[in-house]
Amino acid sequence: MFSRQFTVGALALGNFIVGLSILLPTGMLADLASGLGVPIGTVGLLISLGAIVVCLSPPFVAWLTSRFDRRLLLSAILLWLALGHFASAFAPGYASLLGIRLAMLAFAGAFTSLAAGTAALLGSDDQRASLIASVLLGWALAIAVGLPLISVTAPLIGWRETYGLIGALAAAGFLALLLAMPSGLKGAPVIFATWRAVCRSRQLLLLLLITCLLAAGQLVVIAFVGPLLTQFTGATPHGIAIVFMLFGAMTLVGNVAAAQLVKGWGAFKTSAVFMVCIVAGAALWAAGTGLYPLMAAGAAIWGLGFAAASAMQQVRLIATAPRLSTASVAINNTALYLGQAIGSGIGSVLFTRGQSDIMGFVALALVASAFGVLWLTRFAPEECGEGFVEASPQFD
Repeated sequence: MFSRQFTVGALALGNFIVGLSILLPTGMLADLASGLGVPIGTVGLLISLGAIVVCLSPPFVAWLTSRFDRRLLLSAILLWLALGHFASAFAPGYASLLGIRLAMLAFAGAFTSLAAGTAALLGSDDQRASLIASVLLGWALAIAVGLPLISVTAPLIGWRETYGLIGALAAAGFLALLLAMPSGLKGAPVIFATWRAVCRSRQLLLLLLITCLLAAGQLVVIAFVGPLLTQFTGATPHGIAIVFMLFGAMTLVGNVAAAQLVKGWGAFKTSAVFMVCIVAGAALWAAGTGLYPLMAAGAAIWGLGFAAASAMQQVRLIATAPRLSTASVAINNTALYLGQAIGSGIGSVLFTRGQSDIMGFVALALVASAFGVLWLTRFAPEECGEGFVEASPQFD
């Protein structure tokens, strides 16, 4: 017999590690640039090219492994991440580091969607949204705790040692999943008809578009927070860490609040409230460019909606079509990482060309567009009553 709380905790830890792995270069752009002898714009490719890989990963991994035991599959992904981080610590140069990162993220990108789908199997329909939000709390903690620690720690101990520390954490996450998850959890088989059904659903396509636009808008700025603060406000590493902490702490608050509010408000209203936070925060960041207090306040408001909106997207996808959830959540992660690749790519081009002063406004335009699409989905069902067909484990 397994405890549901320990299983959810292990899945959340896995999401923390995956989130930290994907975000890692963001917290030490300057350290990687100086250590590898390449420009910051080039280091930014670790983020944008990595996002391209992780955007392709979820649907293929979901298709190939839909009949696999989730305990073995998810723990194997964390083991792969641990090995990848240890290899990164010994990378001789930029090209090898990039190659290792792309190989590492080829499987890591599928973890979050698989973990969210697994969480949905752990309780009844009325518990589903809360369980998913709890598992996705790991991503919020990666931003709230991980990024600030990386931005402070990497300059002190070095980027290679930082990769080694994350590798050790991934190894611990691997063991936690092996111990905490029950055997026998499997997703519904994913076949071609499943993908076709997702692509034929207007409602699901609109939700996927929201995810892509939201991710693209946010990564235009988030991937370059440190360099932007330094350029416009002269912020020190300590000042940058404070902004990361504000953003991350509010991300944590928003995610916890969303897990509770969704029970009474429903997923659409909860999504709308937290997406307004993203739009408002992006607007304040853009308007306050050059003024550290305003940019920091914008980051804090922005953070309130960052993880909460993402969690509600997955909740709404599962609620709209439960029988398609394995495929739709996997494609949602593809849309998320595709958006991140687009956004970080746009940010890299603008930063390299000396047009960093408009990056905030570009981000604002994209997240505002996502909110507009959200309004088109306001009549979507909160639950369609079909339920899940996957096997359910027994818990204490």
